[in-house]
Amino acid sequence: MKLPLLIHKNIHMNNNGFHIHFLGAAGTVTGSKYLIETPKKKILVDCGLFQGLKVLRLHNWENLPVDVHSIDFVLLTHGHLDHVGYLPRLVKAGFKGRIYGTEPTLDIAEIVLKDTAKIQEEEAERANKHHYSKHKPAKALYDVKDAEKTFPHFSVVKPNEWIDFGNDIKARFQTNGHIIGSTFIELHIGSKKLVFS
Repeated sequence: MKLPLLIHKNIHMNNNGFHIHFLGAAGTVTGSKYLIETPKKKILVDCGLFQGLKVLRLHNWENLPVDVHSIDFVLLTHGHLDHVGYLPRLVKAGFKGRIYGTEPTLDIAEIVLKDTAKIQEEEAERANKHHYSKHKPAKALYDVKDAEKTFPHFSVVKPNEWIDFGNDIKARFQTNGHIIGSTFIELHIGSKKLVFS
């Protein structure tokens, strides 16, 4: 069943000096990824997996419509899979920057990513053993080793403290009540303010 979903959407704000690209969570609530492109930096806010219907999950296998090497850093709102679950794919594709989140968010992300990788490995093994996948062989989206290569990129931020990224870009993670460690992110680019909640 093919749903008419708007997965990728762009908002161009040329007069303000940046573009916002919705790479997930547009037309659906899952797969949260927002790319903010300024003249000097590319910032990814959240990096989640698409979950639910197969038509959504298939997007996880697609390459992002951006040169991953050009993304400078990632900001995480919280540790749910639909906000952090694509990180190992991002790193595997060549992302070299830092991944910022609160300490509980990064702790949760580590647990979630290891667990998800293990489940995917086991599911691929079962599919190959019982021949119920059309893929020969069936493969995991990412494995435990891929997940573990993600963790050295993690950088802990303290809530309510400004982080200066240079080029007139700064961010502040402010606590909200979604899950432990969750935040809304206030991002200042020049005189403009964006809030991701």
